Amino acid sequence: MKNNPKCFILDVDGVMTTGHFLYSADGKQMKIFGPDDNDGLALLNPHIEIRFITGDRKGFPISNKRIKEDMKFDLDLVSTIKRVEWIKERYDPKEVIYMGDGIFDHYVMNEVGYSIAPANSDRVAKESADFVTERTGGDRAVAEACLHIMSEFFNAYEPDKLPADQLDQGE
Repeated sequence: MKNNPKCFILDVDGVMTTGHFLYSADGKQMKIFGPDDNDGLALLNPHIEIRFITGDRKGFPISNKRIKEDMKFDLDLVSTIKRVEWIKERYDPKEVIYMGDGIFDHYVMNEVGYSIAPANSDRVAKESADFVTERTGGDRAVAEACLHIMSEFFNAYEPDKLPADQLDQGE
């Protein structure tokens, strides 16, 4: 990445979640979000803009509750096949770090400055990513990615130097 990253854009399903959709007779009811990811994002947040995108229209209220209302990050509904254009309308793609897992995410990964895929991503996404986490989506992959970004582009996380008020202890 030639330029310093300005924005970290994350897909929701399969990255922040396990990628599973839990249905009842009434439709999509739940998604499984993993532990520690919000803490990792809290460490990274002072250094870079963080925002989320999802193509899951029917599950948007669930993602909105977790990402926007609880975690206080921006969330946009963006089709999986329109993400490159969406990013180009808002950012210099070379200043973007993108984290995705799906069958179309390699298109985005090939356009941005740096890309990350969880361990359980689509094969082509993992081959296109600059970094592949050891953890899977919904199981601390985002926290791992945040620590990687800190050490790669900013200052490595040093637990002994963390201000006590930096993390939200309510997680």
